[in-house]
Amino acid sequence: MDLNYIEHIGIAVENLEAATAYYENVLGLKCYSVEEVTDQKVKTAFFKIGQTKIELLESTAPDGPIGKFIEKKGEGIHHIAFAVNNLEKQLEDAATKDVRLIDKTPRKGAEGLHIAFLHPKSTHGVLTELCENKEA
Repeated sequence: MDLNYIEHIGIAVENLEAATAYYENVLGLKCYSVEEVTDQKVKTAFFKIGQTKIELLESTAPDGPIGKFIEKKGEGIHHIAFAVNNLEKQLEDAATKDVRLIDKTPRKGAEGLHIAFLHPKSTHGVLTELCENKEA
């Protein structure tokens, strides 16, 4: 696998507004984007520190992935995302190394990125997202 850098760290939160206030008022970061990704049943808020982003994720439906995560584990780190080139090739490479793919083909994610997830049972318990910016 050929990773470029940590693209973002995804953090599941119960209340996006309250969590955003903490990141802005306590940590001093600035939210630069809020977006709803309807097919993933999530609303996101993004912050940047250095080259890395923090993505806060609030479920818009109890049966969505973030809603289920919070119900089972509570708020906290949900995933780590790596920027890659040629996402399709990276998925093929992971599959040949017996990594279980949640997404066998890329799909549209927040900020217009193409994304795919690797299953935490194959990644030592860490939900791993691969992201490609096709426009960069």
